Amino acid sequence: MNRLQGFLPDGIAGRFALLLTVSLVSANLLALAVLSYERTRLDRAALIAREQERIVSLVPALEAAVPQARPGLANSASTRSSRVTVDPTPVVRAQLDTQRARALAEALTEALGGRDVRTAIRVQPDDDKGGRRVAVAASVRLVVAEDGESQWLNIRSRGKRPPPPWIEEGAFLLILGLSLAAILGVGLIFVHRLTQPLTELATAARAAGRGDRTVLIKTEGPREMRDAAAAFNDMQVRIARFDAERMRMLAAVGHDLRTPITSLRIRAEMLEPEDSDAMIRTLEEMTVMADGLVAYARGRGESEAMRDLDLGALVERACAEREASFECDVPITVRGRPVALVRATGNLLDNALQYGNTARATVTRDADMAVITIDDDGPGISEDKLADVFDPFVRGDDSRNSNTGGAGLGLAIVRDVIAAHGGTVTLTNLPTVGLRATVRLPLAN
Repeated sequence: MNRLQGFLPDGIAGRFALLLTVSLVSANLLALAVLSYERTRLDRAALIAREQERIVSLVPALEAAVPQARPGLANSASTRSSRVTVDPTPVVRAQLDTQRARALAEALTEALGGRDVRTAIRVQPDDDKGGRRVAVAASVRLVVAEDGESQWLNIRSRGKRPPPPWIEEGAFLLILGLSLAAILGVGLIFVHRLTQPLTELATAARAAGRGDRTVLIKTEGPREMRDAAAAFNDMQVRIARFDAERMRMLAAVGHDLRTPITSLRIRAEMLEPEDSDAMIRTLEEMTVMADGLVAYARGRGESEAMRDLDLGALVERACAEREASFECDVPITVRGRPVALVRATGNLLDNALQYGNTARATVTRDADMAVITIDDDGPGISEDKLADVFDPFVRGDDSRNSNTGGAGLGLAIVRDVIAAHGGTVTLTNLPTVGLRATVRLPLAN
């Protein structure tokens, strides 16, 4: 089966066209064989009926003439496809034991009053013409005087000459070509209309995989497609509702934590400095974590419409706000949510400035992808943590305080935003010093 897959077209339309072509060619070849057989059969039947009538009418006419005049009368009855003679011996020496030959002999015997009749029917090659013709031979003993020599009416006939093979092949190919063109045209239009919902479903599924919960598809077409569309739309609604509820819960937890943290900080500040400093530092870390939860929920929960964006202008604006260097040689357009992409780019720039003191952003194009690279001059991240820093509450350094950063949710927001746009984000240490963040986003169609 796997070997067969390699020879089949990749799309449904191509496979349907191949199936139609094979079916039509096979059906036409079968029809051609049946028609050829039927034509031979009808030619044989027509020839037999014609010769039967001729013999039945010739025998009485010949017997009414004197025996010496019979050969001349028989010769005058000959045609281009039939030779009629009166001879002393029969052409058919013995009756052929075939169904049609016996039937013709019995019919002639009955019609001619029990005379001695012998018949033969064959299908013979048409010399070098490449076809086959039906040949009928019949011998009927004529009535003569008792002392006269015996006479036999001999008839040798051949059916119509078949048309040249190239005429049949040309007509067959013409009919086959016209039928293929007509049926394939209608069939491909039908298949296109049938597979269009599948294409729309695949496009919507890719968009859903990027996190776009606003994409729905029309519930139209055949019953199976309507069921698939309805199931997809229901899935989108359920996932969107679940995400929204989860983000609201995270935001509520982060927001509600602020009140007790603020109350505890006020009480801690009323204590002596040597007792309150450690408590205040812990409360500050908890405040950062609560603010991070709110920011993370906001980044995941906001819903923007997707639209075409000038990626270079978007990154340049984020760099200008942070006084980071920026470089872009060609205009690059992506489809996305501007606020979410600005937040993700800003988080990467903030990380670069916070840990590396400098940030250098570059926007380039690689095949069908837009590439954002942000370099810094910081100490980098150990190789065993490069993949883990995108998880929530995981940071590149071992500390967690207000001086070195937040709660470890910035890169988690970046990963979720970029993934929702169908892209990827990776971190790599530069050869000498510094860290490089690489974002790849699909270009707009």
